[in-house]
Amino acid sequence: MVCSMTGYGRCEVAEEKCKFTVEMKSVNNRYLDINIKMPKKFNALESKIRNELKKFIKRGKVDVFITYEDFSETDTRVRYNKELAGEYLGYLRQMAQDFEIDNDIRVSALSKYPDVFSMEDAELDEEEMWSILKKAVDGAGEKFAAARATEGQFLKEDLDEKLSGMLDSVEFITERSPIIIEEYRNRLRDKVRELLEDKAVDENRLIMEVTLYADKVSVDEELVRLRSHIQAMKDTLDKGDDKDGIGRKLDFLAQEMNRESNTILSKSTDLEISDRGIMLKTDVEKVREQIQNIE
Repeated sequence: MVCSMTGYGRCEVAEEKCKFTVEMKSVNNRYLDINIKMPKKFNALESKIRNELKKFIKRGKVDVFITYEDFSETDTRVRYNKELAGEYLGYLRQMAQDFEIDNDIRVSALSKYPDVFSMEDAELDEEEMWSILKKAVDGAGEKFAAARATEGQFLKEDLDEKLSGMLDSVEFITERSPIIIEEYRNRLRDKVRELLEDKAVDENRLIMEVTLYADKVSVDEELVRLRSHIQAMKDTLDKGDDKDGIGRKLDFLAQEMNRESNTILSKSTDLEISDRGIMLKTDVEKVREQIQNIE
């Protein structure tokens, strides 16, 4: 299937001990760029999270937001720093001795000194946390992928319509090209007759001039290549996604189509073909813009 590079997905997974909420959204980007924001305590799981997300996205700038709620009563604990408390007490005793004052330090006072007591998170069971978080990541990823696929279908339909219009222009130019050669031949013959009056027209010279003109304005090769690129893009869209995504391939084909349409327009000496050439360039630009949204 064809997938858009923009999407959104959200999932909550709550169990007895905790709840994880994963929210992800993406915008266009040439490469895959994943930015994860989550509590620091889960930094050790970042690699697993990234690998899991790669199942759902190949290109795009993805912002992932992970929140955590702990329902247990053992998520934090008090830490007593005996060594630091000992240093404080030693210095207090030294101060009492140096200044010959009473040492009135009490436990309650000593406990208030910085970092004697501190709060720290209880040690996490990574495997248990990952088993819960993975469900939330997968749930958000599936909704994210579904949203991108839905938008991708709209993009495919729009591109199919534009490509069909481009094929119509190619067919028009293909049919019109021989006609302008014949029109040039007739104009040239009439002009020569007018200049020579009653004298005979040199058919060989006329044929040579027409041949040179036909070679100058010929766009047969460009039309063949352009038709081939358009069909290749249609086939790629119909085939859908592959392991690396189709966006880069479509972008390359669009560049080639732009090159051929430029050449056709530059060679044109006919107003009707020029008009179609401009339509082709306009359609190619529209296609290139849409392709920037495809993974």
